[in-house]
Amino acid sequence: QVHLVDSGGGLVQAGGSLRLSCAASGDTSSISTMGWYRQAPGKPRELVAIIISDNTTNYADSVEGRFTISRDNARHTVYLQMNGLKPEDTDVYSCNGRSYGADYWGQGTKVNVSS
Repeated sequence: QVHLVDSGGGLVQAGGSLRLSCAASGDTSSISTMGWYRQAPGKPRELVAIIISDNTTNYADSVEGRFTISRDNARHTVYLQMNGLKPEDTDVYSCNGRSYGADYWGQGTKVNVSS
């Protein structure tokens, strides 16, 4: 079992920055891939960024060059550094962790970017 807790969302002006954190607990050594997803009301969940166990990363085209995903294995934490935020980045962001083929989710953290 894995438990994930998201944090770091908030209100920011366009062009600003935020850093999201996802703290993992439980069977953290079993986690292979971790990622961030976002979802607006009435829309499907969208992949933002993922990082796998060898630190390979992948990003959605819409955030490439602005967002950076990283992981601190000693702290069992994954971060999403978001720079150059745009109003269209406004969403609820949720952390995902995959362990033995099962997906675990954080509770979500709201990011609101004002124009």
